[in-house]
Formats: sequence, structure tokens, C-alpha cells
Amino acid sequence: MSLLQEETSGEAVAAVRKRPALRRALYEILLVALLFTAYKIGRLAADGHVGEALANAQNVWNLERLLHLPSEYGLQQAIVGHGWLIKAANCYYAYVHFPATAAALIWLYVRRPERYVATRRLLAWLTASALVVHLLFPLAPPRMLASVGMLDTGRLFGPAVYGSPSTDTLTNQYAAMPSLHVGWALAVAIALIGATRGRWRWLWSAHPLITLMVVVATGNHYWLDAIVVAALLGLVAWVLSGGAVTALGASQPSIPKPRVGES
Repeated sequence: MSLLQEETSGEAVAAVRKRPALRRALYEILLVALLFTAYKIGRLAADGHVGEALANAQNVWNLERLLHLPSEYGLQQAIVGHGWLIKAANCYYAYVHFPATAAALIWLYVRRPERYVATRRLLAWLTASALVVHLLFPLAPPRMLASVGMLDTGRLFGPAVYGSPSTDTLTNQYAAMPSLHVGWALAVAIALIGATRGRWRWLWSAHPLITLMVVVATGNHYWLDAIVVAALLGLVAWVLSGGAVTALGASQPSIPKPRVGES
């Protein structure tokens, strides 16, 4: 076989090998796109419960005070006087959530495919579970509680993510609990910490911590929204890891085998 024939044959083999990889990549892109679409559609499906959402908001606020959780109002007031800081928080809320999640998934797909599948599955089921809570428990965000002094920092200082709730047809603004901003950030950080090496890998935990401070300071979520999504993430991870199956199997009494000679 000539050198030219060998090179042509090698290129053909490489092209054949690339096809399954390309199909897998397109398949994963489609799955992630469906995940983001479900996130949007599910939030829209939960819309139309303004009165219930506002009543739930007041109840959540009162419950947090009863539990002596830090005040969202106090955190917001601590930074609202610093124009650059509140704008930075608004930008983080508006521009980091989706791109950071997408970038992490792409990196995991390319560099740690075994962890990518687990992370994608975790995010998908976490989102589905959260949408069920959104449907069952509509909740207005703190920025709508003008009676307690909370501000809509996005509308006042920019950039604004949401329009007026009465005219916004793209998003459901009454789906504060649980916070998928915090949930996705926490899932991404856990995945990246597990996929990287060295002591610097713990810096990934800054993402969910900053996200938590941002969503509360901007008036988009309560502390309880983050607590609930962390618990939900743990539950989903436990179920996906086979914990539920193991627990059910352990609850079944074992039937002893008959001894030799026994009927």
C-alpha cells in the first residue's frame, strides 16, 4: 500500500470514529437545551396565582423571623448604599446563572465525561422536582414585599431581569421556592470539586456562596429558598445514587432457606 493510500485510509478511519462522538455531542446539546426549555415552560405553567403567592410570601417571611434567620432586608440595606456593589450583584444574578452552568457542563463533557452524565442527570431531576414545588407552592420573591421595605434592585439600579409582573409573559415571577439559582450553582460546584485536583479546587464553592448572597441581596429569594433547594438536591442525589432502592431492599425481611431435612 502506498503512503498516499495509507494516509487516505487513516483519514477515513478517523472520520468514522468522529461520527459517533459528534452524534453524542449533538445528543447532549439537545438534552441540555430541553433542560433549559423545561425550566422556562415549567415556570410559566405555575403562573396565575398572584394572591396565593403573595400570601405565601408573607408566611415565609414570618416563619423566617420565628426561626431567627438573618433578615433579607438587613443584607440588602448593607449593600444598597454602594452603587457599584449592588450593580455587580444584579449583573451576577442576570448574567452568571445560565452561562456558568452551561460552561461547567461543557467542560465536564470534554474532560470528565463520566462525571458529566451524573451531573446532567442530577440537574435534570433537581429541576423537575423544583418545578413540582413551584406548582404546589407559588411564592412571590422578597422584592415584592414592599410592606417590609424590600427593594427590587434590578429595576431600581439595573440591569433588570424581569419586567412588570402584570405584563411579563416570559417568566413566572411567583416561583421563588426553591431557588434553582442556588441549586444549580451548588450542583455545579460539587461536580467541579469532585472532577478537579489540588487544594484550589475548593474555590469552586465560592460560586454557590456568592450566588446565595446575590439572590438574597437583590430581593429575588429568601434564605429558606436556598435551604429547601439544598435539601432537595441532597434527596435527588440520594435517590439517583440508589439510596432509595437500597433502603427499600433493607426494609424487606429476608426469608431463611430451609435446612437440609426440613420440609
